Amino acid sequence: MNQTTTDEQTLSQSIEDLLVARNPRGMKEAQCALTPGYYRRAARLMRDIKGTVLIGTGFPVVDTFETDGPVGAIALYNALEKLGAQPVIVCGPPLSTSMADQFRVHEIKVGPHNQREQEAQQALQQLQPELIISIERPGQAADGNYYNMRGEDISPRAACFDTFMQQASCPTIAIGDGGNEIGMGNIQDALKNLDIVPAATTCSELVIADVSNWAAHGLIALLGWWKQQDLLADIDPEAILQYLSERGSVDGVTRLNTLTEDGMPASEGISVIHELRKLTGFNN
Repeated sequence: MNQTTTDEQTLSQSIEDLLVARNPRGMKEAQCALTPGYYRRAARLMRDIKGTVLIGTGFPVVDTFETDGPVGAIALYNALEKLGAQPVIVCGPPLSTSMADQFRVHEIKVGPHNQREQEAQQALQQLQPELIISIERPGQAADGNYYNMRGEDISPRAACFDTFMQQASCPTIAIGDGGNEIGMGNIQDALKNLDIVPAATTCSELVIADVSNWAAHGLIALLGWWKQQDLLADIDPEAILQYLSERGSVDGVTRLNTLTEDGMPASEGISVIHELRKLTGFNN
């Protein structure tokens, strides 16, 4: 296959349109604020990395964590590891303790504290990342607090990953699906009509989708297309959801311990992977 820049751009835009087609939280409208090709630009930052990649995830819901974010983080972790990078998941408890048995995890402190800057500085110095990815992590609003999709202040339960993004000397990618996640500071004006308290934290490249997990799959689709490797075929969303459910996850919309993502059955995510594989020529 002759993979020219034009081909990449066309594929990227097809992925971008596919991943906001359902539009449950207004991301199709927000898409207009992003320069087309944002999936390609973000995936290119991931393409040749052999060093450390930090993947921040974990959106607090009640006293636990939601399924959206960790599913995509695990998929990115596995794909990047296959491609020769060393991913590390950065999150706070209870997600950090839940995942430490199978993944490299760097734990960060939950709730407001005056060591946030130092916590990030020490981690960045120790881990020396070549890239930082935030997927479905709450982002600080203009007032410095964290808010969920209902407008509730969740600051006491949120760990701060914003400082990692702000202090990074490497490129940063942020993934979100509602406007209150890290990275949405890139398109704040486009979020004014949404019924949320928008996040103010910015990033090098913002990637949006109807469900943040699906954005991870979109990025992996491009990585696989470049490598001519069907990386998406290795992803089993139901198995990952089962793994997380056994560790106490809940759906971010329903707040129930179910094998769902943002109120949608696992079959929706599987259908998205099927469509992405068709777009990249692995499932004709």
